[in-house]
Amino acid sequence: MYQAGGTIKDLLTKVEQHDYILPAIQREFVWKPEQICQLFDSLLQGYPFGTFLFWKIKSTHQREYQFYDFMRHYHQRDRVHCEKLDLIGEQDRVAVLDGQQRMTALNIGLRGSYSWKTQGKWWSSPDAFIERRLYLNLLVAGEVEGGARYDFRFLSEEEAARQDHEHHWFLVSRIMAIDIDELTDELDDIELDKESRKIARNTLRLLHRTIHLQDKISYYEESEQSLEKVLNIFIRMNSGGTALSYSDLLLSIAVAQWSKLDAREEIHKLVDELNQIGDGFNFSKDLVLKAGLMLCDIGSVGFKVENFSKENMAKLEENWEPIRKALQLAVNLLASFGFNGYNLGADSALLPIAYYLFRRELGDSYLTRSEYAADKQDLRGWLIRSVLKQSGIWGSGLDTLLTTLRSKIKEHGQHGFPLTEINTAMTERGKSLRFEEEELQTLVELDYGNRRTFALLSLLFPGHDFSRHFHVDHIFPKGRFTRAQLKKAGISDEGQIDEWCQMANCLPNLQLLEGSLNNEKREKLPHEWYAMMWPDPAARANHLQLQAIHTLPESLLGFAEFYQERRETLLGRLRHVLQTPQV
Repeated sequence: MYQAGGTIKDLLTKVEQHDYILPAIQREFVWKPEQICQLFDSLLQGYPFGTFLFWKIKSTHQREYQFYDFMRHYHQRDRVHCEKLDLIGEQDRVAVLDGQQRMTALNIGLRGSYSWKTQGKWWSSPDAFIERRLYLNLLVAGEVEGGARYDFRFLSEEEAARQDHEHHWFLVSRIMAIDIDELTDELDDIELDKESRKIARNTLRLLHRTIHLQDKISYYEESEQSLEKVLNIFIRMNSGGTALSYSDLLLSIAVAQWSKLDAREEIHKLVDELNQIGDGFNFSKDLVLKAGLMLCDIGSVGFKVENFSKENMAKLEENWEPIRKALQLAVNLLASFGFNGYNLGADSALLPIAYYLFRRELGDSYLTRSEYAADKQDLRGWLIRSVLKQSGIWGSGLDTLLTTLRSKIKEHGQHGFPLTEINTAMTERGKSLRFEEEELQTLVELDYGNRRTFALLSLLFPGHDFSRHFHVDHIFPKGRFTRAQLKKAGISDEGQIDEWCQMANCLPNLQLLEGSLNNEKREKLPHEWYAMMWPDPAARANHLQLQAIHTLPESLLGFAEFYQERRETLLGRLRHVLQTPQV
């Protein structure tokens, strides 16, 4: 049975007093500023606010679980995780199972702030993240855009100070504490015409009624203290909305069952650390949690409730430190291969590598000692092949594949990465890493923006220290392939211009170049740039040979011949590398 829960002001007072709290099964706050603005616009228009699902937790059970506070001051870089609560007192509390995003949006809009990265600023810059609070333009009460009638925006203090005859920005959080008559009296001190003053007063009073006087909250309260039942309710309630990660639910079980460490805090911290390695990655807590299952030899690696038993979670906690080190080593290894969050393309490929490093108890010396060089090359070759086949390898049947690979590594990986056994097992599962001619014809024309292009070039041209920030670069500069430039060079046929513009972005016109060299190259034609970088003819010829460049025209007019010649050379290399079994 649904119950009336009072006003928005009542709701946020209970949030402030920690009467309403967040259980660990809740995911992070994910709403964007514009979604918060839409929520406040809907409230003022009188649209239904939706109901909440609450879990009433007896004080005697609160120590069994971990709870978190609602986000108030969101910061895209420094404050994206909710703070852990250490509850004191003997009163019962209410955990929010459904409605967290709406309640947090209200809390930020009416009590807090939202800081996101300013475009064009570096993430590390202290002024990249400006604190913005929610404001309402009191002079607008009609159609704004997209069905909105009220102009809510997150603004900095400086932006909000820019008032004119069409904009009077009111700080929405002021409605919480100051008397409404005092607020409307302030409008008498502003130079407004009669109609604008009327609109401003009406809008302000409507906002006050919406927050302080109208019973907007309704909820259903579950009083059962069993976590299993609560999880089932939570899954049912969230199955129709934003896709709910099972890790968000199962992580809560780990939180409840770890005795020494805070599972949620440890996993979030590790995700942040992994994503800061090298040029940056985009690993998720789902991947880290799955890594825990894989490295601890738990079940079938899947997010199933039976895999999160008390015994298994104790095993995960006991092994957490070596798991953390193995994952960090694995990601550092990927970074040394030149991979990052953009060009990896298949995050799950990390897991067999991490398991292998974990089983062999390998440390940081694996990255530098020469005795491991051949082993790392085997790993690198296998990884690149799997990334080039990413849709067929790391798509359907992932948990079964990971379980199979884990078994082969456990059985045959005591002294080196077991390539033969792994490739055989993958072939038997219909996930062969051998490439057919049709696939090679597609690969040889991968374009500049494809996430697999770096991996393919690094396989074709392995003689680099890829930890030194190599980039995919055009041989004939992209800037030369505009209609104006091509016509100036003597290409007049429109069809040929379109074809050349497309060819300029494909693999035969691409190379790997270190970042500093890439900046020096700019718009120079390749014959000019190579002559400048390698003035000795013999050294230049040797370098061009290594780059699969046999002839280098001195004019843009020779581009098509250059392209076809290099295409055939690269295709030959691909046949040799990818159609030869990796042993």
